[in-house]
Amino acid sequence: MNCSAEKASRKWATGAFGRGGAAMVTVTAALLWLGMQAEPAEAARRPVRFPWDDLFAPAPSRPRASPHRHAVPLPRPRPAEAPVAEPEQPAAREQAPAEAAKPAEPEAPPAPSACRQALTEAIAIAPSIPDIYGAGGCGGEDLVRLEAIVLPDKRKVAVKPAAILRCKMAAAISNWIRSDIAPLSQQFGSAISDLDNFDSFECRGRNRVAGALLSEHGRANALDVRAFTLANGKSISLTDRAVPRELRETVLQSVCARFTTVLGPGSDAYHEDHIHLDLMERRNDYRICQWNVYDALPHVAPLLPAERPEEAPPREVAAKSDSAKSGNGKAETVKSDEGAAPRGAAGTGPQPTKKRRHSRRL
Repeated sequence: MNCSAEKASRKWATGAFGRGGAAMVTVTAALLWLGMQAEPAEAARRPVRFPWDDLFAPAPSRPRASPHRHAVPLPRPRPAEAPVAEPEQPAAREQAPAEAAKPAEPEAPPAPSACRQALTEAIAIAPSIPDIYGAGGCGGEDLVRLEAIVLPDKRKVAVKPAAILRCKMAAAISNWIRSDIAPLSQQFGSAISDLDNFDSFECRGRNRVAGALLSEHGRANALDVRAFTLANGKSISLTDRAVPRELRETVLQSVCARFTTVLGPGSDAYHEDHIHLDLMERRNDYRICQWNVYDALPHVAPLLPAERPEEAPPREVAAKSDSAKSGNGKAETVKSDEGAAPRGAAGTGPQPTKKRRHSRRL
């Protein structure tokens, strides 16, 4: 078996393949040479890149892996006995956006309290007002504006000015006027018409002292009363000593029975001209009632003694001693209730003392 190159061309037809390969090598070399000539011109057209440009280049995006690697199951076929869905009507489509844009209905107001239900217009004209929430616990809930009190005979007692109070305090004031003060005012021959409101709700400390505890006035739980006005125009001040003492004592007993705090004259210097009433809650239902009912002042101050009545017996005067009589040398006469008589004479009765001469100096 001959394996030489000369004989190989005879056994396999490789002569054409060898010639074709030489031609391909020649073409490839020509293309590479052309590429090397074009590369400098193309490099001149490209922008110059620096080594650190890759540090700030955005990271190449990577395709996310699908979270559902498993095949999604298809829904079950609709059962034959299921009802057929009705096609949506165009009118329903038009109404749906309008219903969605409709604002939510406001919340219903809270139910009125038992006090608010009991304080009707047959007892008092007291409309409700919004709750007040101030700094330091000032204000309160279930508030009313007490404008007038309706008496059992339908007459109205105006509260001047209108008082801002809690409903329970307004009810206590109304019952006090209706049951106690209205019958008491009949002693003056006229009916009560006005209630003098000296102070009601005010966000402040006690007695308006800076830094003091919050007053019951700040909680809308107190009322300061100064006077009543009758239908005939007469005013009755509760702290006036000219008002009969019995009437003031009757008012004192009525307020101390209805309110937990009563402050008036004698309690402190802040309550000398009005009466403070409130419903402050304390431990063990402790109450404070401090109001001194003073006696009436006399019409004329007793600065001078009363004149000596005519029917009074004559005053007795002690007689001087004998030495005083001899020292004078002369018998002096003085006037007594029974006439003139020489001083020192015996049997002439009581001798008055010598009247002093008034100084003429001013």
